[in-house]
Formats: sequence, structure tokens, C-alpha cells
Amino acid sequence: MKRLLREDIDALDKRFRAALINSLSGFKSANLIGTCDIKGQPNLSVVSSVVHLGSNPPLFGMVMRPPVVPRHTYENILATGSYTINHINVAIAEQAHQTSARYDREESEFDAVGLTPIWRKDFRAPAVEEAKVRMGLQLIRDIDIEENQTRFLVGELKWVEFPESAIAEDGYLNIEDAGTVAISGLDGYHQTNHLGRLSYAKPDKEIVRLQEVMQGF
Repeated sequence: MKRLLREDIDALDKRFRAALINSLSGFKSANLIGTCDIKGQPNLSVVSSVVHLGSNPPLFGMVMRPPVVPRHTYENILATGSYTINHINVAIAEQAHQTSARYDREESEFDAVGLTPIWRKDFRAPAVEEAKVRMGLQLIRDIDIEENQTRFLVGELKWVEFPESAIAEDGYLNIEDAGTVAISGLDGYHQTNHLGRLSYAKPDKEIVRLQEVMQGF
């Protein structure tokens, strides 16, 4: 078992350290963020930091890198207040990863990687047609993380689209059935194996397996 103290971590090569630290949080959500500028120029970027913040109202958070250089996604969200979150699936994983390249502001990542923007009525940001799960959000808070100058954006869900076959009677959305993948580190993409579902945990009740998918779970 390898053990690193903080001084060991600080002494690591910059790229090695970034890859290691990005891996430590485990599997992360894999999403494409769709935006446009005030002129309607579309933009698309891969993000692995989307988190659920609450269901009533429905809120999601997302970390943006420090805006010390042009950050088209962040700037577009500030300008329009709108953005989409689109689950990356197996079929588009390579195209999604390519959006992390630094394209010129005037060049649409949709066109560059071969994905299709779709526009919903009365909503300014484009979604990804090839995504199976997609949602539109309105920015409600932009928080400065002083320690490293990253931004934490809080958005309110305005609409969501998903395959009707993936939703259970109790509201559980089986994103594995929709082909959604996960990210580890900076560039690791993963398919998942659904183990099953467990009952709501209470101190005086035993856990019940609501659904057992993998044998031995």
C-alpha cells in the first residue's frame, strides 16, 4: 500500500499530480454542457463535476475551472443564464472527450466533433441530440471558491428529457439502460454494471433488496 504525505504530493510532477488527485474522488458523472453566446454561437464542453443539490426545488451544482483564461462555457452561462446538461453515452464518448480541446470561440464544438445541437422553445442553450438524457438549467448562483479560484455554479432544472423505457414506477431513472457512462480521473471512461437497488435505510429496519441484478449482491 503506497502512502503519500502532503509534502510528497506537492513534490510530484504537475501532470502526474493532476491525474492522481482527479482520480481520488472515484467515478464521476460524465456530461456535455451545451451553451451559446449572446449571438447564438453554440458551444459544447465535457464536464465531470455535476452534482445533485436537492429535489425541491430541483438544483444541480457544477464546478468550473478558474476563469484566468477564456472559459467559453462559463462566459456563455453568465451571459445568457442558460445551459444544458447532457449525459455522455457509449456511442458518443470519443466525440464528447474531443470537446475538451481548446477550440476558437468562433468554432462550434458541435460541428468540430460531429454532434448535433437541438433547440427547445423558449430556451436559449442547445442540447445534444445524440444524448439519451438531457436537461435544461437556469443559473441561479455563481460562487467563488477562494482557495483555488474555481467557480461553483448552481442551476435550477427547467426541463428534462429521457427514454420513457428507463423510468421506473417510483421515479428511479435507470441511466445504465440509457447508456450513460462514468468518468474517472481526467480521461478514463467507464461502462457500469448495475448491482441492484436497496430499500430506504432506517435504524430499526433491515435493508431489503428491492432489485438484485448482479448475482451475489
